[in-house]
Amino acid sequence: MAKTLGFKTSDGRIRGDLMNNEIAINIIATRLFHTPRFPLIQLENFKPRSIGLDLNHSLMAAGRRSARNQSSSLWLSSNPSKRCGEVFFLSYTPFWLTLCLGIVVPFKLYESFTELEYLLLGLVAALPSFLIPVVWPGEADRSLPWKERYWVKASLWIVIFSYVGNYFWTHYFFTVLGASYTFPSWRMNNVPHTTFLLTHVCFLFYHVTSNMTLRRLRHSIADLPENIQWVMLGAWILALSYFIAYLETVAISNFPYYQFVDRASMYKVGSLFYAIYFFVSFPMFMRIDEKPGDLWDLPRVAVDSLGAAMLVTIVLDLWRIFLGPIVPLPIKQCNEPGLPWFLGQTK
Repeated sequence: MAKTLGFKTSDGRIRGDLMNNEIAINIIATRLFHTPRFPLIQLENFKPRSIGLDLNHSLMAAGRRSARNQSSSLWLSSNPSKRCGEVFFLSYTPFWLTLCLGIVVPFKLYESFTELEYLLLGLVAALPSFLIPVVWPGEADRSLPWKERYWVKASLWIVIFSYVGNYFWTHYFFTVLGASYTFPSWRMNNVPHTTFLLTHVCFLFYHVTSNMTLRRLRHSIADLPENIQWVMLGAWILALSYFIAYLETVAISNFPYYQFVDRASMYKVGSLFYAIYFFVSFPMFMRIDEKPGDLWDLPRVAVDSLGAAMLVTIVLDLWRIFLGPIVPLPIKQCNEPGLPWFLGQTK
């Protein structure tokens, strides 16, 4: 091949005209790495003649670079805006997590909190997740209209889903799980405003984590039969949902003003009830802007989130009616007809 291309070979190096070098490199790279371009070498920056390339060293470096790129794509989205949004939400998580579970709870700052301080805590934890990408948009988002940016779509989906969860589903925690909030707070439908705000950032973290693990799993099982893929994906969603629900329940156990009639039952069975949220939401949230060429608009995002919320509501109410509470409750309202957030059912 070297003779055909007019190369002179000596001492394991390839020398020759720039065009011949590029052709040879592309041929070798295509055969070894299945890519038509040599990843590490920017040939257009080279001088046109008398270029010496250490072929073995370059090919090894190219292989390492190709492997790194392939590995990273297994976890992150191929959509630049979605990848940027997911990385931001993950990067933001240590801030609110440290604020709540690393400062407020261990140092018991909540003991002196009034309604105002609890509300401010929620605002400080949640508002930056909206403000930071507006003021400092990611590189992939700078050229996009705001309504086409993934972080906007993801935030809208989670805002709707978490609002429904707090406003309606919290009452299932009261009537089925025996939970109660006893800290001072301004409330809406008997649910503290603070929980609306904190739930938003929690759910962003949970759902981005789910996206990344589901994406990685799909790559790993892509060669398996389709039926087996569905079973494995479903099993992972169930396991991850229960793990996250259980982990959250344990994580807030040191906060004494979120109480349960039976904490042990809440850990084991109540976490399964809570995991129903994520059985539905994880696979549905994953679909936003995931397929190339299928970018969602905001109305579609809103309708999808509302659909997920309705499905969760149906499943939770079926549990309430047919399985009942996980602990004995002083007021037998769990199995009553109607819905648990109606005023007549909560007296």
